[in-house]
Amino acid sequence: MENKTNEFINWKSYLIIAIYIAVSTLFLRVFGLFLDLVNIALLYLFPVLFSAVRWGKGPSFFAAGMGILAFDFFFVPPVFSMTVADLRYVISFIVFFSVAALTSSLASKLRSQIHHAQQREANTAALYALSRKITAFSDLDVLLDQIVQHISDTLQAKAAIILPNQLGEQQLEAYSKDGGDWASDESHLSIAAWVNKHNSIAGRGTLTLSESSDLHVPLATDQQVHGVLAVHVGDRHLSDMPELIRIIEALSDLAAVAISRVKLANEAKVAQLTAESEKLRTALLDSLSHELRTPLATIIGSVTGLLEGEDVFGPEDRRELLLTTREGATRMNRLVGNLLGMVRIESGMLRLNKQWCGVEDIVGVALKQLNDALLHRKVSIRLAPDLPSVPLDEVLIEQVLINVISNAIKYSPDGSEIVIEADHNQDMLDLTIKDEGAGIASADLERVFEKFYRGHLTKHIPGTGLGLAISKSIVEAHGGHIAALMNGNRGTAIRISLPLQFAEKDGDGNDNYRGEDLNY
Repeated sequence: MENKTNEFINWKSYLIIAIYIAVSTLFLRVFGLFLDLVNIALLYLFPVLFSAVRWGKGPSFFAAGMGILAFDFFFVPPVFSMTVADLRYVISFIVFFSVAALTSSLASKLRSQIHHAQQREANTAALYALSRKITAFSDLDVLLDQIVQHISDTLQAKAAIILPNQLGEQQLEAYSKDGGDWASDESHLSIAAWVNKHNSIAGRGTLTLSESSDLHVPLATDQQVHGVLAVHVGDRHLSDMPELIRIIEALSDLAAVAISRVKLANEAKVAQLTAESEKLRTALLDSLSHELRTPLATIIGSVTGLLEGEDVFGPEDRRELLLTTREGATRMNRLVGNLLGMVRIESGMLRLNKQWCGVEDIVGVALKQLNDALLHRKVSIRLAPDLPSVPLDEVLIEQVLINVISNAIKYSPDGSEIVIEADHNQDMLDLTIKDEGAGIASADLERVFEKFYRGHLTKHIPGTGLGLAISKSIVEAHGGHIAALMNGNRGTAIRISLPLQFAEKDGDGNDNYRGEDLNY
């Protein structure tokens, strides 16, 4: 199709030149009486220069020949004859043709240089556009679609990318919008397998399958072939193929770098996730081994004493052993509850059953469950007298208080004071638990709510690092927030803020309700 278009343009150029010279000759015959023959000859150089710049050497030489013939026939004596009375005009014809040939050659060469410069500029722009586009994508499928479509638009040709799967078999991954039928041809997979194996280009204009209408280029970086780029070049002239192959290879190099970057990023992400998963698994196993071993040893020891020392222990001793057993079992139950709670939160299965509740009731239930652990602590409860009821999930908020108060017990010495305060403003209820323990370093005040994170000042105390993480998720699910603060010069304060009202429907129509009872 392209060759027919070029042929049509050539015939059109010759016709235009012939018409132009005919019109110029007619004009000079009518109005050129006052011009010398030298001036008339020079006027015939214009179509030579114009055709050289516009169409190249062939039309320019045609213009020169037509100009000499018209000049000789219509203006050189004897007129209307191809004979020449004065032989000096022959020299003029030779000089005219030589000048025409020289100017034509120079103009044609300039035209060729301009064409190559424009082509290089277009290639550079295409490479720059592709490099800028591919940096914005991290998904491999999206990246491949963008690459093949950009190459197709740049070359005005169908394009496809073929990558090896996990079994090493060639598989079509992406193709341009209009190249579905062409890309699905099984021959592409066979050629791609050869190109991938030998890391060598194949197709039209190359040493392999040179008569093919397609071009297959390896997408390679550092001797590693990531895939094959297939381009339908059609029946383009072989003389045009070297320049086309160069731009396709440049585009394929950029595509290969982009594919390699995405693959390495995905591999790094998988490696990071694997390392983090292993780290979390190790931390969880270590924490569980420490957390479970102590209460299990206590329970086993107490039960063994009760079974084997029936005649040794009195009623008070037996009661002490039973209390110790219950405390160990409660501690294990709290640990298992935290683990199950984290599983519910991570899986998105956490659901709230909000009802209007009094804070003093929830605080009382939490303290009752921790009654044994609080035997060696002084507890001060300071609740504002006019505290309103709060819409919350009673069971989950009790778990939050138990986790926070358990931390206060764990990280504070015997005989210290734990203070529970509650107050409210117009929109929120603030519940604060203060202890007189080791405290939290300022750098850890936010990180203590991360899963499995242990503060630097309390790493020596056994724990899983899950309690505060679970508490944060539950409080935020209620629309509130939780924060760790310094309790003056000693200890830690955990402040829990909860909204005083059910949230109304927002502008997006999300399920935020106001009412007496709510299950969601």
